[in-house]
Amino acid sequence: MSSIVDVNNINMTFYTLEGELNVLKDLSFSLEEGKILALLGPSGSGKSTMLNILSGLLKPTSGEIDIKGKIGYMFQRDNLLEWRTIMNNITIGLEIQNKLNNEAMKKIEHLLRIYDLWDFRNNYPRELSGGMRQRVALIRTLSVDPDILLLDEPFSALDYQTRLLVSDDIYKIIQNEKKTTILVTHDISEAISMADSVAVLSRRPANIKAIHDINLTVKDEKTPLTARKAPEFKDYFDTLWKELDVNEKE
Repeated sequence: MSSIVDVNNINMTFYTLEGELNVLKDLSFSLEEGKILALLGPSGSGKSTMLNILSGLLKPTSGEIDIKGKIGYMFQRDNLLEWRTIMNNITIGLEIQNKLNNEAMKKIEHLLRIYDLWDFRNNYPRELSGGMRQRVALIRTLSVDPDILLLDEPFSALDYQTRLLVSDDIYKIIQNEKKTTILVTHDISEAISMADSVAVLSRRPANIKAIHDINLTVKDEKTPLTARKAPEFKDYFDTLWKELDVNEKE
């Protein structure tokens, strides 16, 4: 299967009053259509910077990126507008693009129904739980019909139990909608349980130390929760832990 994302020798340097800050160094990876890639690295390693480059919010200092499709970006915070209803929060991207038509509304209504948010469409964000807000944020991202999803630590603001449940919800939505996804995280278990492959970033200036294909033996349908029970899970965790620990000590 051909790649939908190709990243080749990306370098990123920021210029500050204190001097040059090298964030990314010769970073390269590719991603096949329909797959989930986790970018795993310590805090401050440039993971979010890479997503901002992929989305076009930042221009790299050097290197090439080839993206075959439209990007949808889900940020770390849900960024829901508290004065707009859930429905109006979801439609805001289409409104800005002047693409809010009957066909788009039918798709949004379908997503709200199948992902158990229809009854809350006229509520306001403050009336929803953190997990429900994240589902709304993802449906808002899906409403513009992207080919590739960029998820920037989407569960980090949630407590541990909620993030496990919400990661299951988000994973199922990604699989049902057949979206190619790049997930940024510093949580090893999250990366293993959600991704088809995990790219380990070094400390800053970040490059990719290794990419691991994740193959787990799961009896029933794979979800982030069932994946954590796979016999191979601990071995992957130990391997990635050691790589990250080495990175921190270099």
